[in-house]
Amino acid sequence: MTSRKLDFAIFGNTFQTKKSTAIRDVLASLAAHGAGVVIDRDYHDFLVGEGLIGKGQATVFDGDAFEADFVISMGGDGTFLKAAARVGTKDIPVIGVNMGRLGFLADVGPNEFDETIDALYRGCYTIENRVVIKVETDGEPLAGCDCALNDVAILKRDNASMISIHTSVNGEYVTTFQADGLVVSTPTGSTAYSLSNGGPIIVPGTHVLALTAVAPHSLNIRPIVISDDSEITLAVESRSHNFLVAVDGRSEKCCDVTRLTLRKAPYSAKIVKRSGTRYFDTLRHKMMWGKDARL
Repeated sequence: MTSRKLDFAIFGNTFQTKKSTAIRDVLASLAAHGAGVVIDRDYHDFLVGEGLIGKGQATVFDGDAFEADFVISMGGDGTFLKAAARVGTKDIPVIGVNMGRLGFLADVGPNEFDETIDALYRGCYTIENRVVIKVETDGEPLAGCDCALNDVAILKRDNASMISIHTSVNGEYVTTFQADGLVVSTPTGSTAYSLSNGGPIIVPGTHVLALTAVAPHSLNIRPIVISDDSEITLAVESRSHNFLVAVDGRSEKCCDVTRLTLRKAPYSAKIVKRSGTRYFDTLRHKMMWGKDARL
C-alpha cells in the first residue's frame, strides 16, 4: 500500500463527446486521492470546448513533455495504442479506461475506475510487459511513429493489384507473399487485424511474433509464428511503385525500392492489470471465443 502522492497523465478520445463524459468522475476520484494530474493539450482543449471541464481546471502538457507514475487512456483500444505510443520509452504503466465498444486493451469500465484507483493505492495490481515492434526503412527509423504495440501491416495502396512481399527472417529467405498485404503481429495485437485475417491468438507473455498474409493469392499460404528475437526483412514489389506501412493503424507511404527491417524494440510497453483479471476470461466474455452458438 502506498501513502505517497501519485501523478497521472491523461490522454483521451478527442472526437466523441459521449465517450468523454466520465472524465468528471475520473478527475473527482483522482482529486479524492490527492493525486497530481496533467492532461494532454489536445484532449484538454476538446474537454473544455465540449463543456466537460472548466478552462484552467487542469494542468496541460504538449507532445511527450510529461512525467507521471501512471498514464490513463480515456477511450477505446485505438486511444490506448496512441497513448502507449506517446509514452514510448518513458517506462510508465498505462491504465485503459474503456469508453469504446470492445475494450480489449482498455479494460477498465468507467464505473470501475474508483475501485481500480483504490486497488492501485493498495498495491493490488500487476504490470504486464508487452513486446513492441520497431520498424526501420533502409536502416533509418520509419518516419512518423516507428514502433507498434499491436502490429505492423504492409499493405497495397491505391489499386486492385496485389503486392509481392519478399520476406526473410534472420537473413534466411522465407517466401514471397503474393497478397494484399502482410501483418506482423505481437501477442498483444494477435487479437486485432491479424486475427481478422486468420492469424492465431497468442497469449501475452509468449515471446513470439506472427506473420499473417492479407488475402493471399494462394491456398497454401498460412500464418507463421517466429521468435520475437528475430529480425524480419521485407522487400516489396508493387505495380504502383509504392505501398503503405501501417504502424498500429497509423499509415506511412513508402516507395517500392524501400527495404523494411522489423525487430523487437529495446523497450516494452507496460499495461496495468487489476488483480484477478484473467486473459482467457477476457477472450471468452469480450470476443465470444469458444462460444457454442447451439447453446
